[in-house]
Amino acid sequence: MRPVFVQFRCSPGKTYEVADAIYDREVVSELYSTSGDYDLLAKIYVPEDQDVGRFLSENLFDIPGIVRTLTTITFKAF
Repeated sequence: MRPVFVQFRCSPGKTYEVADAIYDREVVSELYSTSGDYDLLAKIYVPEDQDVGRFLSENLFDIPGIVRTLTTITFKAF
């Protein structure tokens, strides 16, 4: 499994709805509300045999209320 971090910017007033929808999909390991340019931060483990972009698009990015995302792919944990 490959850890990936995704930040979500939500429509105003929709952060809790988006967070609930993300958890309903059962694909995130951790989900946090954040301050700054993005509203939520998720840690997601993508199976090694899956394409990261396709996995995220098919499992998360169609949730209503998501305005923008920023994905960070990790290489090595220290």
